[in-house]
Amino acid sequence: MKKLVIAGAAGLVGQNLVPRLKGAYDIVAIDKHAANLAVLRRLHPDIEVIEADMAEPGRWQEAVANAEALVMLQAQIGGLDPKPFERNNIASSRLALAAAEGGACRYLVHVSSSVVNSMAVDLYTESKKAQEAVVAASSIKHVILRPTLMFGWFDRKHLGWLRRFMDRAQVFPVPGDGKFLRQPLYAGDFAAICAACVEREIEGAYNISGLETIDYIDLIRLVREVTGSRTPVVKIPFWLFGALLRAYALVDRNPPFTVAQLKALATPDVFEVIDWPGIFGVQATPLRRALEETFTHPQYADVVLEF
Repeated sequence: MKKLVIAGAAGLVGQNLVPRLKGAYDIVAIDKHAANLAVLRRLHPDIEVIEADMAEPGRWQEAVANAEALVMLQAQIGGLDPKPFERNNIASSRLALAAAEGGACRYLVHVSSSVVNSMAVDLYTESKKAQEAVVAASSIKHVILRPTLMFGWFDRKHLGWLRRFMDRAQVFPVPGDGKFLRQPLYAGDFAAICAACVEREIEGAYNISGLETIDYIDLIRLVREVTGSRTPVVKIPFWLFGALLRAYALVDRNPPFTVAQLKALATPDVFEVIDWPGIFGVQATPLRRALEETFTHPQYADVVLEF
């Protein structure tokens, strides 16, 4: 079997990708998050797992050099300190590409983000732009995928976190009128796109958006309906929502939602929609069904990853 390294394998996309590729490839999973990596080991004891900080040289580089294909998922998504964004998005990519270029690796799937096309300016956006530039300069045959907001099994940052907040809160606050257009992308569909790239060694750069558009407040209401929650959805002034986030950041240095992300939420971005089902041969899952699969799957729905 073709040897495949998945970097950042213990995160949302990696945890969705491994079960879709296992059996067809000899997988080596790399991640530095011990708790989430333990979840991956428990669910998939038959794959090789390496715990490593990819911003530092180590034996993980040998695994990358010996692989025929590399999927780069590692990324710093949230936080207020610029250093983790530099280490986890840029430095780690440089080291991984150096190992790949010096070894047997002939194909790379790089998961970038739709934010590189966004009007938002924040630590995540700027670091993802820099990371993509590093990949684009690589000599290895590659594809760059830029997904929009994703949800699915093991979602700890987006709809998964919001659903768990909804379960324990008395009310669910929505900033302003909640009319912020979203294009949510099912992680199961995106993992299938990644798998198609590895199999067919597709090249180019592709903006991967959810095919269905929905306002943020309606998306929250749909999550509420699918999960059977009775928590009221309440609109609050935008300024008050921001003030609450600032107050929370005083007690949590790694908050799940920041003021910068609030601004990004309200940024009027509409991302390109391409025919990715036709390009990659992947059938799109309707939004409601994707939410049902996310929150009712017998094996994965209750698995919660750490931040």
